[in-house]
Amino acid sequence: MILLDIITQKDPTMNFNQQLEKILSQNAKFCDNNNTLLKQNIKSSALNFDEDLIELLLNDEKTKEHFFKDIKGVTLFDYRKFIDFIDDKNFLQDSYTKFSNKIGLTISNKHIKQIDDVVLSFPFKDCLLEGGQTKDDQKRKEIFFNETLAKDEINRLLDKKVIANATRYYYEDEELKESQDIKFTKDSNGVIKDNLIIKGNNLLALHTLKSNFAGKVKLIYIDPPYNTGNDSFGYNDNFNHSTWLTFMKNRLEIARELLSDDGVIFITLDDNEIAYLKVLMDELFGRENFIADVIWNSRKSVQNDTIISLATNHNLFYARKKAILDKNDFRLAVDESKYKYDDNDGRGKYKADPFDAPNIRLNLTYPIVNINTQEEFMPPKGRCWRTGKKEYQEFLKDNRIIFGQTGKSKPQLKKYLNEEKNKGSVTTTLWSDLDTTTNATKHLEKIFGKKIFDTPKPENLIARIIELSTKPNDIVLDFHLGSGTTCAVAHKMNRQYIGIEQMDYIENVTVERMKKVVEGEQGGISKAVNWQGGGEFIYFELDKYNQKFIDDLSMANDENIMDIYEDIGKRGFLNYDVELKEIDRHLEEFRALSLEDKKEFLVSILNKNMLYKNLSEIDDEDLGIDETTKALNEDFYSHSPKV
Repeated sequence: MILLDIITQKDPTMNFNQQLEKILSQNAKFCDNNNTLLKQNIKSSALNFDEDLIELLLNDEKTKEHFFKDIKGVTLFDYRKFIDFIDDKNFLQDSYTKFSNKIGLTISNKHIKQIDDVVLSFPFKDCLLEGGQTKDDQKRKEIFFNETLAKDEINRLLDKKVIANATRYYYEDEELKESQDIKFTKDSNGVIKDNLIIKGNNLLALHTLKSNFAGKVKLIYIDPPYNTGNDSFGYNDNFNHSTWLTFMKNRLEIARELLSDDGVIFITLDDNEIAYLKVLMDELFGRENFIADVIWNSRKSVQNDTIISLATNHNLFYARKKAILDKNDFRLAVDESKYKYDDNDGRGKYKADPFDAPNIRLNLTYPIVNINTQEEFMPPKGRCWRTGKKEYQEFLKDNRIIFGQTGKSKPQLKKYLNEEKNKGSVTTTLWSDLDTTTNATKHLEKIFGKKIFDTPKPENLIARIIELSTKPNDIVLDFHLGSGTTCAVAHKMNRQYIGIEQMDYIENVTVERMKKVVEGEQGGISKAVNWQGGGEFIYFELDKYNQKFIDDLSMANDENIMDIYEDIGKRGFLNYDVELKEIDRHLEEFRALSLEDKKEFLVSILNKNMLYKNLSEIDDEDLGIDETTKALNEDFYSHSPKV
């Protein structure tokens, strides 16, 4: 090892490495606050042919010679060569890298975690492929803990997981009660009918639900991380673009399997990734199944620190199979307060709609005579009537036209309440009449006595989506549950629901909110739907294995990090290529690493196929699963009816 270090120091490429590090450090966006280079940012910039990066490399003769080609007077950036160089294990030789090299975590001169044959990313924070974040303060700029998974191991990763720590919350004798004696309620087909709140990785939880709920979910609503470049949503949504799309693709593929043939999905997003998500959804769900991009006026106040103030969010709306949908099922309740008139003609109350339309068409431009005053007039300049002359005559004959008694009052078309109530009210792609995120924030503040999230979704937004696309008792799924708005609204509207969240706040925010809903909480849509409380839900967790060690590492300090190291050595499920004896041989060098490097290394050696306990291994004594948990899983995964 000493000889290798001496040879390496004499290697001229080391000088080039140092020179390249110095060049890249000139731009702050390639460094963290400690001026440490961020490989992922650099690689992402190379893939996007970032002008700042290219300019830095061109301004130095050695880097220009190394990473650029001159073809007939045209200078071309060899980005693949550049990325390979960045990925090389000898680049950025910090103490962590040297330690990893010594214990053999490299193949073909690259770190195992950088090989991209079959790669899933497991960052220190949430929302990259499988994701492992459980606390808001686990924030990183770099992508950590990437692991190579052989193709034949993917099925094991996505296998059904053991569920544990189940509690039923219910309202009885005018008080909230709870029970750990769980028996799932099932219909005649063996499908679970209980409301479920699940703590655990959402990708793995979705695959766990497949055996019970594939083809059964009527509505999926999600409010995923927006990839905005900040952490205001409690997620690490500062992804590079391609990784964010991979993260979404993994989850949407399994989500599609859970939808019923007549099911639909809504995804709320802002401008950052909406265009790319639309293309991804076209690929996954089929362009023919796109229904609408509904724009929601999410913000009324104006931001003065930006070029254009953000005021809206998108809601992408897709069907599982649009061709079989009945459009009359997608109607909202009619606002009866708008029907103010009744001329006692036996057809009930009506409202008067403007008879002119915003687009000029010659066949809709003709003179109309006010039968009360005999005055003749044309539509206003630049506008036209809503109907053609023949249809107007039919409306006139049917007493559907209203004229003023004096002056040039525009003709009005009667729209009867009974007629609209029979068909329902057709919504549009612009929702500007709903609450904003500010309203939702204040609602949560009233519940918890403090600010919980910056941008929660208001209950009446979710209520409109649920009303538009479901009927009572239909199943609603949200696998980015956050504060629990989707489940809260579904509960009040008598829909069955499934909510998934892996953040630790699920216990003191999401579940606590749902308990208050059961008790009759009166915020949000409660008054509109006359919510008085009641009902029940079951909370359970995916049973952690290696994820428990990752959680412990996220909170580790200098005093207990070695205890966790020993615990991992005794009980952890390690990667097949890791030998503890080899690590122990270099234990003093491990001790010399920084706390963050120790954490990263220990997470890197854990087998990510075993973050949670697999159902297929529930009887393995090493997993230590008790009989109560085994019975819970037998009931959950059994498809026999329970009444």
